[in-house]
Amino acid sequence: MRRQLLALASLSGVVAVVAGTTPAVAAEPRWTETGTAYVGTLGAGQGLASRADGSLLHRGLASVPLTLRIKGWNHVGDPDIAQGHVFDAYQGPDTATSKMFAVTTPAGKRYEYVHRLDPGEKLNNSFATVSPDGRWLVSGEWGDQNRLQVFPAPLLNPSTPRTGGDLPQVPQITLDKPVRDIQGCDFVNSTRLLCASDDGSRTLFPEDRPLLQVDLERALDGGPVTGRVTSLFALPQRSLCTGTYEAEGVDYDTARGTLRAEVVQPGACVVATTVHSYELR
Repeated sequence: MRRQLLALASLSGVVAVVAGTTPAVAAEPRWTETGTAYVGTLGAGQGLASRADGSLLHRGLASVPLTLRIKGWNHVGDPDIAQGHVFDAYQGPDTATSKMFAVTTPAGKRYEYVHRLDPGEKLNNSFATVSPDGRWLVSGEWGDQNRLQVFPAPLLNPSTPRTGGDLPQVPQITLDKPVRDIQGCDFVNSTRLLCASDDGSRTLFPEDRPLLQVDLERALDGGPVTGRVTSLFALPQRSLCTGTYEAEGVDYDTARGTLRAEVVQPGACVVATTVHSYELR
């Protein structure tokens, strides 16, 4: 019987070749734009994160609480939500020697974790995203970089203090090629992030303001990890106004499979930020 089955399989292959046919290969799904929404830049132009119920949390320049402004934290980046906790990335003025991550619990209690800049580290704190297991927080700096920074996730990682305090780095994600002006990243799964680059030069990647994919060699575990960078597509630049656009925050809603990316509109339309939605299809 085995010989007969092998003979039939061989004959089928011959017939396929003679007929000029090839086995069908399923197309790999791609991110397809499914819609757009508009938010005010002042209150929502820095980033966004999806809650468990599907609603969105937005951050903008107006989102910085007065109590934190008084302490010198004048900029908030792209946020994340993990296990009901909101993670915000704060930075200070150009003379700052530290950056801060604020964590707000589901009960509304906020704790502040300050990271004092290491030698060579830039003061920028563009975004915060938490690994799916809740143990690691990833952030990034401005300009040309070959890394993403990694910290123990405040509160969720048992190595961190319970009521705020110092937050040292752990070994970084080393990228296989440089990236520029990363404004936001979010985890898709334990070994993949999607990141928005505000680089319009087309010198590092062919696309203007590309959405980048970073594939990690393994899930974060507190040790050094390498990430492979791929450019997926250019973020849309559509507006009634002319001028320079700005790519901002990114969010992936794991429960619904929806990717969102923000682009601040140019010129007189800068008061509006477009939120582009995508699904894998």
